[in-house]
Amino acid sequence: MTGYLIGVDAGNTMVKAALFDASGQTLAVAARGSETLQPAPGFVERSPEGLWQAASGAIRDCLEQAGVSGAQVLAVGAAGHGNGLYLLDREGQGLVGIQSMDNRAETLASEIAAAHGDEILTRAQSRPWPAMTPVLLRWMAENRPEIMARAHVALLCKDVIVHGLTGRTGSEVSDLAGAGLLALPALQYDDALLRLYGIEGLRHVLPEPAQSDAVVGHVTAAAADATGLAKGTPVVGGLFDVLASTLGAGTSQAGEASIVAGSWSINQVFARALPEKPRALLASVLGRDTWVSCECSPTSAANLEWFVQTFLADEAKATGEDPFALCNRLAAGSDPESDLPVFHPFLYAGPVPGARGGFSAMGAWHSRGDMVRALYEGVAFGHRAHFEILDPDRAFRTATLSGGAAKSQLWAQIFADTLGMTLRLSDCLETGARGAAIAAAIGARLFDGFDAATGAMARHTEEITPDPAAQAQLDARYRRWCAYRDALGAAWAPPQVLAFEPRETQERTSHG
Repeated sequence: MTGYLIGVDAGNTMVKAALFDASGQTLAVAARGSETLQPAPGFVERSPEGLWQAASGAIRDCLEQAGVSGAQVLAVGAAGHGNGLYLLDREGQGLVGIQSMDNRAETLASEIAAAHGDEILTRAQSRPWPAMTPVLLRWMAENRPEIMARAHVALLCKDVIVHGLTGRTGSEVSDLAGAGLLALPALQYDDALLRLYGIEGLRHVLPEPAQSDAVVGHVTAAAADATGLAKGTPVVGGLFDVLASTLGAGTSQAGEASIVAGSWSINQVFARALPEKPRALLASVLGRDTWVSCECSPTSAANLEWFVQTFLADEAKATGEDPFALCNRLAAGSDPESDLPVFHPFLYAGPVPGARGGFSAMGAWHSRGDMVRALYEGVAFGHRAHFEILDPDRAFRTATLSGGAAKSQLWAQIFADTLGMTLRLSDCLETGARGAAIAAAIGARLFDGFDAATGAMARHTEEITPDPAAQAQLDARYRRWCAYRDALGAAWAPPQVLAFEPRETQERTSHG
């Protein structure tokens, strides 16, 4: 069978569509910005309609860029950020879209965790946190009952795109498990679990789960007009983006580990069985028999984006230098054996409520290069802290690395030295979109499962091994990083998040 596959990857700020052949080669990539609304402190939203418009536009741009007809596309898959909450009414119109960076339910999440956290961890292998879908459902029911009264279905991010393509209002198991909504390993809704969250009265808005690689619908006439795809093109259930990125980077089998250093710090290990004593933030499922334990937080490369926009964007624009290349050049000029500052990557969230990011141990002699290198190290240290929860016995010594850090040889080496792991780099920059396309390829019956599809469509370009001398040096700095983190913890106060309706005049941030 000849033809192409489209994968759509919807993060918190950008929506990308990529065209792949059956060997996983990237033929075209297009991106559209998705407007983020911040109507109150701690609130991070976007409209479901805006998300669909960005996705449909990116698909059309991708096809036009490649010079490929929509009729040549065999199937479409979508991936999107996990958790958050997208509510649609009975007519399919968006009521609210809450993103995974949202923090409005921080107090509620802490209350649920204190009352029922252990039992939720046992039943769902997840721990309550502010942007967790069931926590947000309860927050909406308690604080915006007029919206919940109109809600017909609660979707996850990529489900909005599948709905736009097919009209289906459903979800799939990887996202719903990752949101802590399904009892594991049964992968079913459970009344006792819903009662622990306090959302037993909202069972009617929970979407029907499908398999990630199952064809759940076909492109409608309206979607064909919007995207350039052919009417009737198969669309699969899709994937939680942390799994899509891992698949696209070449990891799918039990016994493997994956690190995604993008906006979020995503750290995963794959196994044939769920852990008897769950420790990770959440668990998900790949296919029907591969379980994924995941430790994640918004503490990774998004910190570098903030640094670039705050301190380097004007200089890079004036000189014409790529701002991230400028970061690498500055960091390379810093002496790794010197007394560097300490950076905690908690600009968006941290290990405890109210945690804040920033530089510590700064001296007048420190340069911008020292600050960038400290940021690189601080992000890697955050990943290490997650792995110490996920893999306390250090059983995993090899992992794939994807995301922004994988694009920098220096940063990737810092990761390898910090983690003491051999890291394999992917041949693909758009690993999330390729993971979605891998699911689409299975739905199109090009492959019989995720292992076969990933083996055929994803490859590694190189391995980075830890340097023993640098590893010892970074071990000492990691202990210092932890000491500062623990000492600062007592000073961090939970932010004041509004529990009432946001102001009418919304602060808007457009991400292009």
